[in-house]
Amino acid sequence: MNKAELIEAMAQQSGLSKGDAKKALEAFTSIVSDTLKKGDKVGLVGFGTFTVVLRNERAGINPTTQARIQIPAKNVVKFKPGMELATAVE
Repeated sequence: MNKAELIEAMAQQSGLSKGDAKKALEAFTSIVSDTLKKGDKVGLVGFGTFTVVLRNERAGINPTTQARIQIPAKNVVKFKPGMELATAVE
């Protein structure tokens, strides 16, 4: 499902117009991004939790040249599904 399909599904299920569903989705993604940038987590009971964790520096291999490279540490977003979401896809 891509963004346009998600907006359409949100509009149908909620009774909102596509424009309002698009605004709601954009607001949600903006709020989640801003919260994660501050270092906080976003938890939606039953759905899951978004957190930011530090991925340590590690060794890698350039696939083109096969040369060893050092990949620097960086922050990455992790998502842990909630119980309802995890059991829904089993």
